[in-house]
Amino acid sequence: MTVLGAIEAGGTKFVCGIGTEHGEVLERVSFPTTTPEETMAQVIAFFEGKGIEALGVGSFGPIDPIEGSPTYGYITTTPKPHWGQYNIIGKLKEHFDVPMTFDTDVNGAALGEATWGAAQGLDSCLYITVGTGIGAGAVVGGKMVHGLSHPEMGHIIVRRHPEDAYEGFCPYHGDCLEGLAAGPAINKRWGQPAYELPSDHKAWEIEAHYLAHALMNYVLILSPQKIVMGGGVMKQEHLFPMVRSKLQELLAGYVQHKSLHAGIEQYVVPPGLGDNAGLCGSLALAKLSLSR
Repeated sequence: MTVLGAIEAGGTKFVCGIGTEHGEVLERVSFPTTTPEETMAQVIAFFEGKGIEALGVGSFGPIDPIEGSPTYGYITTTPKPHWGQYNIIGKLKEHFDVPMTFDTDVNGAALGEATWGAAQGLDSCLYITVGTGIGAGAVVGGKMVHGLSHPEMGHIIVRRHPEDAYEGFCPYHGDCLEGLAAGPAINKRWGQPAYELPSDHKAWEIEAHYLAHALMNYVLILSPQKIVMGGGVMKQEHLFPMVRSKLQELLAGYVQHKSLHAGIEQYVVPPGLGDNAGLCGSLALAKLSLSR
């Protein structure tokens, strides 16, 4: 058995775990994301003496995941206080002399779902998380998508719902997808968090509208073989059929594939790895570092 370390570095909390090359989580712990000094001290203490052979880090962003870049391993322009331009991989390298792979939490989750989860055996997939923020990662041709940096699919512009006057909360773009459809947008628009709203509330029609517009863009640009939707907002299971139906309406039959018609319930799905999607994604990143 290969002992792998995994870090799901979230803006709200860090989840650390020990697992295997088969995606099995043997041990996990979580704690709030505070300052880098406090948080990383807890991370390092957790992994010390565990005998990890590789480490995968899936992080909130924006980050620099491009190996060879001067700021590879950094969390870069995040609005999260204290974490801007923080060298998280550099800090870990001071304590653990093992191979490491660093990417976004959602790219990692996409890789995890492709390796062990809902997209296992497929050549491509997209993972989107809808929670405190919105992010999406993609696997294409069996590899995570990179370019100048990493995808930022949570900040695309979507067509406004005709009955929505909320201005959006994104500090960079105002009414981008994240600004209109992440958990804080629901809370600020309706004065209640998502989990307190009844399933027949108008909020869900508006939420499905924004998420389906985003998925339409992703389908048309990336043509993923599976779309996996996770995060706290997507735990409201009644949202899935609304998003699927709206996506079909928006595509209007233009893309001819059974997955987008009779097979839509198997195309837009919750994580096959459940609440371990993010942590298993980081295990998949750790496993990847051993093959380089």
